[in-house]
Amino acid sequence: MKTTRILTGVALLGLTSLFANDGAGLYQSCAACHGINAEKAALGKSQIIKGWDTAKIETALKGYKNGSYGGAMKGVMKGQVARLSDADIKALAEYISKM
Repeated sequence: MKTTRILTGVALLGLTSLFANDGAGLYQSCAACHGINAEKAALGKSQIIKGWDTAKIETALKGYKNGSYGGAMKGVMKGQVARLSDADIKALAEYISKM
């Protein structure tokens, strides 16, 4: 009985981690343009996002998503962030801000 409870708990923790928002995993699709450490101007046109704080990144990503933010990269970024939930954006912003 005790073993069953332990195994059930471990399984639930494993499933929870599968569905957790993973900023590092989410950033993989960003790295091609922004660089592995967010050190590049995407396609030579964007700002370098390394060094931005969490709030600034969240504002930018939410703005790209709703169309209220962006310059030359607005169209490209709108498509990139369309699939992200608010929780994904938060996790991604926290990850990038620590680079």
